[in-house]
This record gives sequence, structure tokens and C-alpha cells, in this order.
Amino acid sequence: MTRIDVRRMVVMLWCGVALSSSAAAATLCVGSKAGCYSTIGAAVAAANAGDTINVAQGIYPEDVVIGKSLSLIGKNPANTIIDASGLANGIYIDGLDNPGLSHVTVSGFMVRNANFEGVLITNASFVTLDNNRISGNDQGLVLTDMGPTCPGLPPFETAEGLDCGEGVHVIALDHSTLSNNLVENNAGGYLVSDETGPTHDNLITGNVVRNNVLDCGITIPTHPPAPQFGPRAPFGIYSNTVSNNVVSGNGVNGAGAGVGLFGFLPGGRVSDNVVTGNIITGNGLPGIAIHAHSPGLNIGNNSFIGNYIAGNGQDTADAATPGPTGINVYSLFPIYGTVAEQNVIKSEAVDIVFNIAVPAGPTASMEAHNNNLNGQGIGVDNIGFGVVNATNNWWGCANGPNGNGCSSVEGVGVQDTPFFSSPAVPNGSPKAQQ
Repeated sequence: MTRIDVRRMVVMLWCGVALSSSAAAATLCVGSKAGCYSTIGAAVAAANAGDTINVAQGIYPEDVVIGKSLSLIGKNPANTIIDASGLANGIYIDGLDNPGLSHVTVSGFMVRNANFEGVLITNASFVTLDNNRISGNDQGLVLTDMGPTCPGLPPFETAEGLDCGEGVHVIALDHSTLSNNLVENNAGGYLVSDETGPTHDNLITGNVVRNNVLDCGITIPTHPPAPQFGPRAPFGIYSNTVSNNVVSGNGVNGAGAGVGLFGFLPGGRVSDNVVTGNIITGNGLPGIAIHAHSPGLNIGNNSFIGNYIAGNGQDTADAATPGPTGINVYSLFPIYGTVAEQNVIKSEAVDIVFNIAVPAGPTASMEAHNNNLNGQGIGVDNIGFGVVNATNNWWGCANGPNGNGCSSVEGVGVQDTPFFSSPAVPNGSPKAQQ
């Protein structure tokens, strides 16, 4: 046998294995039809890696735990309902107990009434959560005179006792897509954290996140590691993209921004994330907020690009600043690389606040260019010890910053000229998604 013949045989054998693997993938069904499983959990238990489970319309009173690669497809989120009343979660994609979990798809469900998160995902890669409705979860939340608590929340979910983990909670997730979901009427919307590993290279896109009244629409906080990891620095959240979402009406009864990036522990990391193309309106705290409370925390190089931000609240939480505010950057130490570009900011008392609260080390800085600062109040307020390069913005009229009828500049260390005499980007209100 020649060397070429050997190579051909190897290729044929490899192709045969691939075809055999493909042929082995099965499609299971859940529903009342003959031959289908009566519960989603039973179908998941019977499935092999790579299988697809199609779920017929109906109400399924379950906490569905997925620990293998599969696709779980509901008929329609309007009528295919996982009702987790009295249960921990509606769906738990569990890579914490199933190391190496990847390639899970969940689509086409309403998930409601869980005590904790509607959807919880831990320690997984290449997950797709698409076209679902996550509503009315966090039912285990108890409101007391001392504040909200969440009895029974798993101990690996640190720092989440105040909101039961929100509607969708992802921890140690990477290279995944959370898209086209309606996340509403939970304590909070999306929570992206790092208790059990780093969370990075994910895309949150095309979602409607609204009326989650106790917390942020999309919260990105670095948290204390879970107890099983012992004393160590937080794992970090980085290189994620939040794009083209509608984020409105969140945090109005509590303390919630539209999109929040938060850190309070030394060694934590919330960096190199991009928030772009979102419609962020009517949230209880600023449209976009950074809170950084500890030296040694990496919360730099985050970019806010091309968002429409209007009618949000003042930052009255642990980073109190003037407002109502479009973008608020607050830190107890110098941070660098924060960029705000091509945003339209309207109906705010202060469009951009930069507040480095203590003088320490090299001067902190922020870049803000090509924005429409329409407030006709304060366009940029630098109330701390950093500097802001705010050149080439539209300040609401042709006269430039502090001109008659234009937005103003407050504080020192703001470079505001040159400026645009007409809007830097299209200035109209985009049509909100339904």
C-alpha cells in the first residue's frame, strides 16, 4: 500500500466516524403526542450529547437542569411555558457540576415564577439563549425593613442576596450569545458575574430588558469568588459586547442603572467591555454607570459607543453624583481608557459625569468625542481629580460649550474645543423595539 493510499484510508475512516457521529444525533420530543416524553427533564435525561429536544406548547412545572451538549427548542415563547413556581430556577445550564459543558442551545420558551433566576448558566462555553421570554422570576425575594434578602440562594452565588440573581444570571460563561430575549418584570434583568470563573467574549444582543424594577437592566459586576475557591482575587469579566438592546424602566423602585459595570474588591476586573448601539431610557439610575470602589481593581478600557440615552435617573446609590445623568463614571482610584463616542444623550440634567473621588497616582482620564450632548444643562461635569478630553462634540447648539442655549462644562480638566456646530451623529429618537 502506498503512502497516498494510506492517507486516503485515513481520510475515509475519519469521514466515516464523522458521518456516524452525525447520524447518531437524535431528535426527541416532549408533549402529549405518542412517543414523546411527558416532561422536559425526562427528555433531557434520556438525550445524548448533540441531540435536539423539541417541546410542544403547554405548561411545564419544572426546574430543567442541563448538563450535556444539546438543543432545547420550545414551540413558541407565547405558549411553551416553563412555570417554576416554588422551584429554584426555570432552566439551569450547569457546567459547574459538569466540567467542560459547551454547545447548549435554548430557544422558544417562556420561563416564569422561579424563586431565583429564570435562567441560570454556570461554567459553560458556546451557549446560545435566543428568543425566550424571562418574566416574573426572583419570587423568593423577601422585602424587609433592613432591605431585600433571598433565603436559600446557593452559596456559590455570592453578593446576590439582594435580588435573587435577577432574571438571567450567567457566571463563568464564555464565547456565548444571549440574543432576542424579552427579560421583564424580574427583580433585575441580566446579571453577568464571575463567582466561579472568568466571564468573557460573550455577546448580549437584540434583547428587550424592561421593567425589572429593583435592579439594573444589565448588570456587570465582579463578585467575591465562591467559597469552594478559598481566598483569592475575583476571576474577572472582560471582552464582552452589549449591543442593540432596548433597556428601559429598570431599577425605578430600587437602585438600578440601564447598564452597570461595578467592582468593589482588590484584584477584580471589569474591563475591555463594549456597550454599543443600545436604546437606554427611563431607568432609575444613570443610563450607563461605572462604580469602582477599590484600588487594585481593573475597570479600564470600557467603551460606550453609539447608544441612545434619555430620561434616566440620578446616581443616588453608592456613587452619588449630580443628575439625572446619562453616563456616570465614578471611582475611588485612577482609571484609564474609558471611551464615550457617538452617543446621543437627551433629557438628562447632566449628560456625562466623570468623578475620580480621590487624588492618587497618575491622573485618571476619559475620552468623550463625537457625542450629541443635547441636555442644554450640563454636557460634561468633571467633579473629581481626573481629566476629560471632550473635543469634537455637539453641545446642543452651534455656539459650543457654555454658549447661549448650549450645554455647559463644569469642573476643571475638561478639554472641550474644538467642537461641532451641528450634530455629530443623527439626533432623532430611534424606534423602540417591542
